[in-house]
Amino acid sequence: MTENGAKVYSYLRFSDPRQAQGHSADRQTQYARNWAAQRGLQLDESLSLRDEGLSAYHQRHVKQGALGAFLRAVDGGKILPGSVLVVEGLDRLSRAEPIQAQAQLAQIINAGITVVTASDGREYNREGLKAQPMDLVYSLLVMIRAHEESDTKSKRVKAAIRRQCEGWQAGTYRGMIRNGKDPQWLRWTGAEWELIPERVEAVRHALELYRRGLGAKRAFRIMHERGHSLTDLGVSSQQIYRLVKLPALRGAKRISIDGESYMLEDYYPRLLSDSEFAALQALVGQRFRRRGRGVIPAIITGMRITICGYCGAAITSQNLMQRMRQDGTMSDGYRRMICTAHSANAGCPGGGSCSSAPIERAILNYCSDQINLQRLHEPAIDGQPLQERVAVARRRVQEVEQQLARVTEALLLANDGTTPLAFVRKARELEEQLEQRQADLLLAERELAAQASSHTPATADRWAQLAAAADAMDIDARDEVRQLVMDTFERIVVYMRGLIPVHGGGEHIDLVLISRAGQRRWLRIERRTGKWSAGADHT
Repeated sequence: MTENGAKVYSYLRFSDPRQAQGHSADRQTQYARNWAAQRGLQLDESLSLRDEGLSAYHQRHVKQGALGAFLRAVDGGKILPGSVLVVEGLDRLSRAEPIQAQAQLAQIINAGITVVTASDGREYNREGLKAQPMDLVYSLLVMIRAHEESDTKSKRVKAAIRRQCEGWQAGTYRGMIRNGKDPQWLRWTGAEWELIPERVEAVRHALELYRRGLGAKRAFRIMHERGHSLTDLGVSSQQIYRLVKLPALRGAKRISIDGESYMLEDYYPRLLSDSEFAALQALVGQRFRRRGRGVIPAIITGMRITICGYCGAAITSQNLMQRMRQDGTMSDGYRRMICTAHSANAGCPGGGSCSSAPIERAILNYCSDQINLQRLHEPAIDGQPLQERVAVARRRVQEVEQQLARVTEALLLANDGTTPLAFVRKARELEEQLEQRQADLLLAERELAAQASSHTPATADRWAQLAAAADAMDIDARDEVRQLVMDTFERIVVYMRGLIPVHGGGEHIDLVLISRAGQRRWLRIERRTGKWSAGADHT
């Protein structure tokens, strides 16, 4: 066996890392060393097969631990036949359902590897089981007992957590509930949660970068340069996207037990109010608020608010980056926008492409006038207020709930086993419809909360300050203007060749601005200079 390269391996697992502080690990290592020496084998002490804090009941030691790596090495032929795996007991290998646990044991044995249990000195291999089949029965009994012990413990723990959650919601319990991961901007003092100042600063900075619309990579780079860390491992680009969805930001903890969810309000110290968190979730739903990878941040495209006036298709940027100057600027003619239907030969009757520069300048100049900006933010008479949208969405949810209740009642009354299939199908359709309408209601409520908690709209002076910097291709300024455009406009309709298309483009570009308040403004823009003149309000 030694000549063939077979070795002895020792595997240690503790479901609680505190168990490793005792002497059982030393005893098992010494047992494996003595066992190998008595048989003239080599104990491989360079390969660390140690899983601390990984559950064998939930199979985490296989999914993400050392045992899983060992099993993959067995399958890959890296652990040679004739090798030996020493464990304290079969329950160290698995506490899963017996049929699954026995399959893992069989996987090792069928690869020509012997499993030795230090607790009772038993050896499990193909030759031994063939000679003594009852050993297989014994191993199964051990696995059944191990699974039942863990299953009972799991049920007790879950029941205790349920009682704690119910106590929290009832106001009778205010202690720590050990379930899931807690935010790493907090620490438990033994009596309460307290904020970690440097982590809180990092979280607030990450949220501000997200609100500004920065992409994950750029936000990560900025935070890394400033030395911010969201976790013990530092900061990564994906952590920001996970962070903004955490209810812990508003002090709540979500716990799920066997499909039953508990939301524990005021479990943690708050970083955001409920309205601030709702506003943040409204931003999360606006995935196009995050700008793409382009070198030049687009001000009015890439957010699905700018469309072609002739065909209704989206308009996208089409910058000729090879024409960029050494200083990072670019001639107006090389910064372009194009109708996607035209570029795909999908039959746009009058679109094409045009320079984005005059349109950007016209919008920035228009919003730099306080009177214009104020009128854009005034609620339109014919617009649908958000409060009304929420009320309509809530009424639609109630209508479906009432229909579903009637169908459910009919199903319960039909207790003779002759329930019409049409009733069952209708119930499923209503359940799907209810789920969609509840999602619509949640979105409307978030938008309403975001509107209520939003800061005062940017002043015309701020638009004016950003205009020159944005036109000079300052990335930070263009990023901020992009957010202002999204916050101000619901739709920007572009007529590249004028309201009545002119062959060759003509001298003007017509623009219809539709604000989030429902106001509509028609601008006629000089193609070469970006100067604009206002047309009559129209619908």
